[in-house]
Amino acid sequence: MAEIGVIGGSGAYDLLSRNVFRSERIEPANTPYGKSQAIYKISFDGGYFYFLSRHGEKDYSITATEVNYRANIFALKKYGVDKIISWSGPGAINTDYSIGDMVVPDDVIDETRVRESTFFRGKGVGFIRQSPTFCPSLRFILQRALENLSIFHHKKGVYVCTEGPRLETAAEINKYRIIGADLVGMTLVPEVFLAREMEMCYGSLCYITNYAEGIREREFKEGVLFEGLLDEDEIHRVRKAVENFPRIIFETVRLIQESCPECHCSKILDRYRKKGLL
Repeated sequence: MAEIGVIGGSGAYDLLSRNVFRSERIEPANTPYGKSQAIYKISFDGGYFYFLSRHGEKDYSITATEVNYRANIFALKKYGVDKIISWSGPGAINTDYSIGDMVVPDDVIDETRVRESTFFRGKGVGFIRQSPTFCPSLRFILQRALENLSIFHHKKGVYVCTEGPRLETAAEINKYRIIGADLVGMTLVPEVFLAREMEMCYGSLCYITNYAEGIREREFKEGVLFEGLLDEDEIHRVRKAVENFPRIIFETVRLIQESCPECHCSKILDRYRKKGLL
């Protein structure tokens, strides 16, 4: 049986906890890279999985740029996790996407600047192919779960990850649009690359939270989410999308345990193993 880890954003645990039989909190793990976030073993009618919130256990206490991605991925590996499902709420650059839509991204552009992005610093290891960036087997399972639940989704998209915590300028978004980005967020890098270094399958499910700066003309509004990038109808659509999170995760876990196609993720470092470097 696969050991499955789910990495979510702010509020994801509260959504899950309403629909589970049992939730067991595991203390933050001490790793060579510092302390991880706390991990929860969540049992539901159909199995169990491990859950970790990037941004802390309460609300949004840790911004994306300050997340200890290495400790989190290392801790999940320590508990035997070999497949990670990532939940993220990026903005849309591609106008074919609507607010609240689900997207299963297939590639990444890294625009981060100061994040620790490898376990292999100073070790002469880590020249790993990044195509496909996301595990094709998990992408297939995520799409199948969405289809089973009759949830509309886009089967691919390029996610550009920015450093944050500030939002992007309109000029930056225009640059990302020109180079082929469909989505913009702050969380999938270096997470996806670290998971590959640990030979873990990693697939992501994104829900569109807003249009990125400059994609739609929006007036500035004081004291509201993203200072006016969303109108009231769009806020409602985002909430509706987020409410589907537990259903999607439970169905995805069920499908993985039922039958998950083979992939190359667990053998990505075989070349280094043969050399005796691992």
